Amino acid sequence: MDVSPKDRFVTVYGRKPVLEALDDPALEVDKVMLADVARGQAAREILDAAARRGVPVVRATAQRVKVLAGNGKQDQGVLADVIAPRMRPLAHALRDRPRGVLLLDGITTPANVGMILRTATAAGFDGIVVPRRGVASLDPLVVKASAGVAFRAPVIRCATAGEAAAELRAAGYPLFALDARSSDTVHTADLPERAAYVLGGETSGISDEVRAHVTGWLSIPMAAGVESLNVASAAAVLCFEVVRRKG
Repeated sequence: MDVSPKDRFVTVYGRKPVLEALDDPALEVDKVMLADVARGQAAREILDAAARRGVPVVRATAQRVKVLAGNGKQDQGVLADVIAPRMRPLAHALRDRPRGVLLLDGITTPANVGMILRTATAAGFDGIVVPRRGVASLDPLVVKASAGVAFRAPVIRCATAGEAAAELRAAGYPLFALDARSSDTVHTADLPERAAYVLGGETSGISDEVRAHVTGWLSIPMAAGVESLNVASAAAVLCFEVVRRKG
């Protein structure tokens, strides 16, 4: 099975994020890509920092850097591929039979994705499925929101949330999703040792492709007439409750 570069690296772009990555001894940077038109003090700082770490610098067209960064307005002609040691494709992760898996479905706000990565990692979840399509890219905004945890989070990659849901169900994982109307709550439902939990998009919720594979619905009890929580806050409640119940 071929592994996409996006299944191995968190790509950061822009002068400051790249310099921060190069200056952090805890991070392993695979390579830096610098636009061939980049000159002056900013380019020199990047080249010097890469040289100090022994990180190769690849020159490419400015357009190539923009395409790989996925952000033509903020890449500033430079990106770095930072090795994420716990990141792996879904098929590889399922071989180890992870217990708790979180699946992100249509969450497009980088701040929410970053906070969820931080929360799920802190809670001790075995994996967070972050599809390459339909979810915010693992970029500097996500890294910042995660306070750097995105680099070492147990991220699981796949093409789409629908694909992940199908693979998880085929591997024997029940799929639970949040629904405020459910009589089963995250505190009272009978949850198996191994299960996957879906977090839907900020506005559209669970997609139809994923909904077709959901086997159970859970609610988070609310007081004082509050209808719902932000998806990152809901993730925190869910993750820590699931881990607490597993002991």
